[in-house]
Amino acid sequence: MATKIALFTKLAKVWDASNSAAPQTGNFCTLFDPTPPQPPLRFRLKYRQIPGVVDNRGSMQVDRTQQRAITRLCIQCGLFLLQHGAESALVEELSTRLGLALGMDSVESAISSNAIVLTTIKNGECLTSTRKNVDRGINMHVVTEVQHIVILAEHKLLDYRDVEKRFAQIVPLRYPRWLLVLMVGLSCACFCKLNNGGWDGALVSFCASTVAMYIRQVLTHRSMHPQINFCITAFVATTISGLLLRLPTFASTPTIAMAASVLLLVPGFPLINAVADMFKGHINTGLARWAIASLLTLATCIGVVMAMTVWGLRGWA
Repeated sequence: MATKIALFTKLAKVWDASNSAAPQTGNFCTLFDPTPPQPPLRFRLKYRQIPGVVDNRGSMQVDRTQQRAITRLCIQCGLFLLQHGAESALVEELSTRLGLALGMDSVESAISSNAIVLTTIKNGECLTSTRKNVDRGINMHVVTEVQHIVILAEHKLLDYRDVEKRFAQIVPLRYPRWLLVLMVGLSCACFCKLNNGGWDGALVSFCASTVAMYIRQVLTHRSMHPQINFCITAFVATTISGLLLRLPTFASTPTIAMAASVLLLVPGFPLINAVADMFKGHINTGLARWAIASLLTLATCIGVVMAMTVWGLRGWA
C-alpha cells in the first residue's frame, strides 16, 4: 500500500511540473487541486520585483517633469526681459544662465522681435518651447528684478520652485501719472534752457510738453496704435508751443522751444538697443527695432509738419 501511495505521489509531481511549463485545462492536477494552474514565474513576477533590478521609470518621469518646469522658467525669464526693453544679448545670456543654474546641461535660444524660442537639454533629452512677445513698455525695474533672481539661483539660494514663485511676484513699477507728466515737462524745459532758449522758452516748452505727455498717456491707456499716438502727440505739442510763440509776450522767444517740446517723442531706448543688437550679432532683432524706431520718428515728423501747416507756424530756426 505504501508503495502505491509513493508511486501515485511521484506521478502527481511529474504532472504538476509538466503543467507548470505548459498549462492546460482539464488536466490530472485539477482532480486534486481546484485552483487553476498559474503561469510560469517569469510572467507572474514583474521586473521591478526581481532582486538586483532597479525601476528607473519613476525617476525618469520626475526628471522630465522638472526639465519641463525649468524650460518654462527659462523662457519666461527671456520673455520678461524682451517685453520690457532689454537688449537681445542680455535676454539670451540671462535665460541661459538661469537654465544652467537650475541643472540643465545646455540652453539654446532664438530671439526675434515678436517671439522667442528656447530649448533645454538634460541627459540627452531636449525640450523646446515658444512664446509670443507682446510689448509691455520699457521698464528697467522688471529687468533688474529678473537679474537679481538669476543671481540668487546661481548661488544656489533658490531652486526652480522658488524661482517660479519669485517670477509670479514680479510687478512692473509704475510711477504716478502726475509725477511722470511733471518730470517730462521739466526735462524738456531744461533742454530748452541749456540750448539758449531762455526762461521764456523753457516756460513754453514746459507747458507744451506737459500737455503732450498727458495726451500720450491717455492714448496709450486706450491702446492706441503707437504710430498714431506719436503723430497726435507731436501735433498737440507743436500746436501749443507754436501758438504760444505767437503771443506778444513770447514774440522774441527762440523757436528752439518748439523743438524742445517734442523731445519726449524721441525713441532713444529702441534706437540704442537696435544698435547694440546689431553690434552683438542679433542682426534681425536689431533691424526690427531700428525699423520700429524709424516709424515712430516718421510719425512724429508727420505730426509736427501737420501742425505747422494747419496753423501757419514759423519753422524751427
